[in-house]
Order: sequence, then C-alpha cells, then structure tokens
Amino acid sequence: MKVIVCGAGQVGFQIARHLSDEGNAVTVIDNNPELVRRITDLLDVSGVIGFASHPDILSRAGAHDCDMIIAATSMDEVNMVSCQVAHSVFEVPTKIARVRTESYLEAEWSDLFRRDHMPIDVIISPETEVARVTLRRLGATAALDIEPFLDGAVHFVGVKLEADCPVLNTPLRQLSELFSTLRAIVVAVRREGRLFVASPSDQLYADDEIYFIAAREDVQRTFGIFGRQNLQANRVVIVGAGNVGLRVARELEQRPHFRATLIERDRHRAEFAADRLERTIVLHGDALDSAILAEAGIADADAIVALTDDDRTNLLGCALAGQAGCPISIALSKDPTFERIAAPLGVNALINPRATTVSSILRHVRRGKIRAVYSVGGGEGEVIEAQVMSTSPLADKRLRDINFPAGSIVGAIQSGGEVKMPHGDLGIRVGDVLVIFAQRSAVHQVEQMFRVSVDYF
Repeated sequence: MKVIVCGAGQVGFQIARHLSDEGNAVTVIDNNPELVRRITDLLDVSGVIGFASHPDILSRAGAHDCDMIIAATSMDEVNMVSCQVAHSVFEVPTKIARVRTESYLEAEWSDLFRRDHMPIDVIISPETEVARVTLRRLGATAALDIEPFLDGAVHFVGVKLEADCPVLNTPLRQLSELFSTLRAIVVAVRREGRLFVASPSDQLYADDEIYFIAAREDVQRTFGIFGRQNLQANRVVIVGAGNVGLRVARELEQRPHFRATLIERDRHRAEFAADRLERTIVLHGDALDSAILAEAGIADADAIVALTDDDRTNLLGCALAGQAGCPISIALSKDPTFERIAAPLGVNALINPRATTVSSILRHVRRGKIRAVYSVGGGEGEVIEAQVMSTSPLADKRLRDINFPAGSIVGAIQSGGEVKMPHGDLGIRVGDVLVIFAQRSAVHQVEQMFRVSVDYF
C-alpha cells in the first residue's frame, strides 16, 4: 500500500513508523527540512519538503497512484485542504485528517464534510479522543491505562503494583490455579522501563506495571487481586478550560452523580466556559496557587484532572492536589519524558494526546479483518482485535498448535458471541475474533496471520 503522511511531527512520525514497519511504501511531507531529514534518516520512508496542501508537492510525493493520505500536520486548514486536493486532483481513495478546532466539529457545520464539499473519509479530533480517554480513566481510577475491545465485552487494563500487592513473587501460572474462575490474563509487564510479554513462569514485583485483558464483569475483581481499589470519583476538579477540559466538563454534567469544579487561568476563557456550562463551578485562577485549589475544594475532591496545554502545570497541579489530600490525579502530558517523574510526583495516570491520536488513526487505517488497534505506551506494543478468516493459518486449530510470533500473546477470544479466555485446548474457528497483545517487533507478523485482504473503505 502507498501512503502519504502529511506532517513529520510526533504524530506523523509514529504513524509513518508503524506503516513503514509493516512494509508499506510511505512518503512523508513537511515544510520543515530538519524534520524531513530526521524522519528519513530514522525510518524507511521517503520525504518531500513543502506544504502538503500544494498540488505540486502532493504530486512529487506520488499522489497520482497513492492509496491513502493521512493529513496530521499541526494546522487544521492544511490538513483539510490537503485532503480536498488529494480528492479533486489526484482521486486518492482514502483521506484521513486530524482536525482540532472545535467549530469545525460542531453538529451545525457537519454538512461541510460531506463528500461533495470537503471530502474527508475520517476526521480525527485529538480533543475528542483525549476527552473520551479522560472520562474512561475517571471510571477506572485504579488503572494506568484502559481500553475496551470486543464491543466492550473485554478490557485491556494497565495497573501499577505497590509493595502491599498480595500476589507479589507469585508465578502467573499459580495465579491461574488460585483464581480458576477469573476471566483475566496478564499479557505484558513493564519493568525498569522495558515492556515484555508475560509468560506463565514470570513473577510480579513491586513497582511493576502490568497489563491484563479481562472480561468486563471481572475487571473490578482483578483490580482487587492485584491490591488496587477502584475509587469512585464523583467530585472532580478540572484544570484547564480549553477544548478538552470544556468537553470533559460538559460530559460530566450529563452524569448526575458527578460534581465538577473547573479552574482556568485566562479570564476570558473562564468567562467563555462559565457561559457554556450549567452545573459546573468555574473559577478564574492558577491551579498552582494553593489558595485557588483550596477554593476549588481540592481536599474533599475525589480526583483532579489537569488538562492544560502546559505539561508542567498539569504535573505540578496534580502534585499539589495530592499533597492537599486529593487521592486520584490524572494529567495530560505531551512529552513522554515526563513519564519517569509522574509517579514520584504522585500522579496516578498520564494521558498522552499524541499517542491517543495515533491509536485512533491506526484504528481507521487498518481495516479488513483487523477490527481495532490500540497503541501501548510510546508505540512499544499494540493490542490488536482481528477476525479469523477461512484463509487464516489459525482457522480450525487448537491454540497450542498455532505458532504465534515471539513477542505476542492471545488475551481473549470471542466465539459465537461468547467471550473465552485462552487455553491450549481451545479450538479457533472461522469467524472467531481474537484480542492479541504484540510487541512492536511482532505486530506485522501477527497481522499477517489473519491473511487480511484489506479493503479501504
């Protein structure tokens, strides 16, 4: 497949890396020569310097016979026009655009994106995606990471193990024997910064970050087994009235058991938010000011979510909230280097908007029988939901007889509408849907096992 990626920033880089690793012919466009040089030096991709919305630049990038364009520059208008030119001039079949400005996404302007006006097949809104993830984290406060699969029948969950975890130093094989009715399996462990696939002989240690896949009904029980309590977050303090913070506040207002207070440093934006919210208390002030946090009731709050554009404000605001007695803190952080200091500062979970956007784009790029994709960490691994076809080497075999690539593990199987946990004697049939965790090095091999004949839209 030939793909043009517009934008060589962090999102464009990650998308290009994923697609090139899988053997696709990728060309990246950016008007910054340094970024183009960097991406072509580090990845097996071609690079074109220029504005992605210019027809001559798209032509040089190979738009005449391109299968897909992914417009992920930092400017909405460039992304939108790039898709328009790709459609009108080059007849590119599939066009995906990242669009951040909220007014473009409002329902009254939705006709703008119909095929005869602005022909974009998929619009990815980072703010919408981040708000969705934030709300999910508020519903699972014990989790570092959580993502549903199989239409919500199972969840992929990350948790950090504390020193009081009751199952430390216990082989995973023994856990399966102790909790034989539990529909959950540990699929991966991050230890001392390295993510690896879990095996039955592995033991768990304090400070490990583990990832498990569990049936929806068994997620809470699994939290308890690993010594984590999923606290209810009914009283929430939101820092930042930007697009994400305002969207989260609006969503919480639709849920009667939530009460929210919003802190915004910019007076005009605070007034803007106050005019658009009904039940949310809006305060004008700096979240790094202990007096403002006290006025927001941080000592009695169940959670703080810091969603400003400034990573340092988010992390320090959460740290101050923790010192004041707030038990749960969630921070937005674009810079992955802050992951190392989040835990020492008392931040329970980080949300990386770029990683969230990459996962969302990949979900739409890989079609056919790859039904969903979720990027873990900084692209260290992926969770893949895929359906077994008659041409797949998995069809009509027992799990123990299937040679899965090193660095991959099956976490759940849906067969005939029933969710099953993996075991060696389980037979895989045509039409079954598997949820598989794969390290980055194994992703392409896992996808090849499903013999996907991709039909893009």
